[in-house]
Amino acid sequence: MHGRPRKAPTLEEQEAFSVKASKLRSLQSQFLQFHHAKIYTKEALDVSAKLLESNPEYYTAWNYRKLAVQHNLNLPEVENNEESVKSILDEELRLVENALRRNFKSYGAWHHRKWVLSKGHSSTDKELLLLGKFQKADSRNFHAWNYRRFVTTLKDIPNEKELEYTTDMIYDNFSNYSAWHNRSVLLSHLLKEKAKGYSPKDNVFTDEYEFVRHALFTDPDDQSGWFYHLWLLDQTVKLETLLVSSWPPHGCNLSLSADGSFGDCSLSPFTNLQTNTRTLPLILYFSEAVENICSSTVVIECENIASNELVWRSLSGDGAGSAQAWLTYLNFPEEHAHSEKAYQVKVSLARSRGIFSSTGVHHGDSSHIEFSVSVPPYRSEHVDLKNEGKISWSDESFCTHDTQFLESALVNLFHLERTKIDETVVDYQWNITTINNEISHYRELLSTMNCKIGKLTLARLLIAHDTLMSYTGTSHRNFSHHAEVLQLYDDLKKMDPAHLHYYQDEYSIVLLKQTISNQELLLKHCRKYRDPSFPRINNFCLRLNNLSLSRIGSMEQLLWVQVLDLSHNQLKTLEGLEVMQLLSCLNVSYNKLCSFTALEPLKLLRSLKVLYISYNEIGAHSIDTRRYLCSSPLNHRSGGDWKTEESEIHCVEVADNWEAYAIFKDLNLIQLDLKGNAVSDEKIKSLLIKLLPSLKWLDGESCR
Repeated sequence: MHGRPRKAPTLEEQEAFSVKASKLRSLQSQFLQFHHAKIYTKEALDVSAKLLESNPEYYTAWNYRKLAVQHNLNLPEVENNEESVKSILDEELRLVENALRRNFKSYGAWHHRKWVLSKGHSSTDKELLLLGKFQKADSRNFHAWNYRRFVTTLKDIPNEKELEYTTDMIYDNFSNYSAWHNRSVLLSHLLKEKAKGYSPKDNVFTDEYEFVRHALFTDPDDQSGWFYHLWLLDQTVKLETLLVSSWPPHGCNLSLSADGSFGDCSLSPFTNLQTNTRTLPLILYFSEAVENICSSTVVIECENIASNELVWRSLSGDGAGSAQAWLTYLNFPEEHAHSEKAYQVKVSLARSRGIFSSTGVHHGDSSHIEFSVSVPPYRSEHVDLKNEGKISWSDESFCTHDTQFLESALVNLFHLERTKIDETVVDYQWNITTINNEISHYRELLSTMNCKIGKLTLARLLIAHDTLMSYTGTSHRNFSHHAEVLQLYDDLKKMDPAHLHYYQDEYSIVLLKQTISNQELLLKHCRKYRDPSFPRINNFCLRLNNLSLSRIGSMEQLLWVQVLDLSHNQLKTLEGLEVMQLLSCLNVSYNKLCSFTALEPLKLLRSLKVLYISYNEIGAHSIDTRRYLCSSPLNHRSGGDWKTEESEIHCVEVADNWEAYAIFKDLNLIQLDLKGNAVSDEKIKSLLIKLLPSLKWLDGESCR
């Protein structure tokens, strides 16, 4: 453990262990008899003390001591006698000290000492002296540091004084991870309280960057300081929670299609939306996960739509109340007029403490989004999409757009910005200057040595710089470091193969960001379907196939996509796709999806009609660590939505394939392809045909 090799015990050691185990079993048997009988005599306490001094990890014995202490403190002859109370609690402190000498990393012993001190009858004067002894034995013992924070709070020791202590400990040994961590905790408190000498925080962080740099440049291979540097970087970039994207985007003029088709192939996805209903999804995407998006924090002004009646839901795969993307639906009334009706929509998010992130950061800007929606006249009949033919994803089925048309169609993606109600301007100059300064220092470090954690930090710094520049509204083309970051991750994959998958995931996110953020690169991946008679395939298909992507990101820039090809990559999960509420056609064939649970984000996509998951690894692995992230319908927590008696599906079929049932029961697919997977057999096909009444094509063949 912790890099320490184990060796087989000698015969003498084995005999000693046997004798020790025998004594412990005898003590434990006596202790349990006293415990079950609720006996708290001196004899019983002596037995429990001997047991804990031999084995400080016996939690039941520590809990027994608490019960015994409480029982004895409530005795009539003790209750009002301060000296007797102090004597009982001092005995507990003595026992804990002896146990810690045996194992000073015992959770139970440290927790028991906290419990005793919290009674308020014991002196805390000797606690720091005791801590000094333990921290001298192991200065990185996080139990002792955690207890130190508890004691300094009890003694009301100023955070400034404790910060000086951590400085001394780091100077003594800058490999002290616990001291670096304690420093971040103390600084967080001091900055939040705006203590004297710690405001503005720009000056504090400038000094801290210089302080940690001395440690990193002294021994670049030690990780302790690097973690603290990562914390500083996080504080420098995460300034406020921002609304970074939306669908529909600000300034667009959107037309809903009456029959779900694009009659004019010259129309872009930013001006037309194919839908068979008079419902429009409204998506807000933030810079980090936020909570409390509701009618009181988001106001929508539109004719015939009551803002206070709209229901917002978080678009997170785990169904949590915190998410980066939030969704509601605008339902336009059925107008019987013979012409289109245009609606002006305004969405306002005032600077409010009501919207906040999981880290406690509040929504930082007052912004609004304005767009128009042209709704066609009401039609009593609906187009039956099930009468369509099957869609092909072969290269021959797609062709390139006219370059001039593409540039004009995608102009919304790169030039439509959110507008702000107030004129408050946030100055990021210090943050950008600081990051630039750090980039220069670590480029200098890497010019003299090949340090893997230095390369990783430089990659993170470059990404942080690009993030800050995006907050200023600067054009991506003028500042992005994507190429350099990709090269750094390529180097890391070769230098550190043990963490290959992590670097590949980070590489994929940056590659996708580079592709989507650059108009010229994005144009190369936009295609149109050759056959114009398919209303489900609109004029824009984003083909991100054959990019070796193992993870997807930059979802805030993909909200407009309705047809997406992610085939021939290395994806193991579809996490992130849940925010793409317009998605109607998806191809993720030839990836590394190993179970149906990897498809769970698709459960939230109401518009999805075509799904290709062929030639993955679904069912090929006997053990899938992700499978339990998807609740079994046999689990009582899943609610009462498993009502197979109302359909043709038998309970046995669902029990054998509950993952498939949980994923597909809420989808409305017309075309599904899952051939080439180990799970693809007649039983699963039979279940899917019953589960998906709208399904017409399964594995390329008609199933109705």
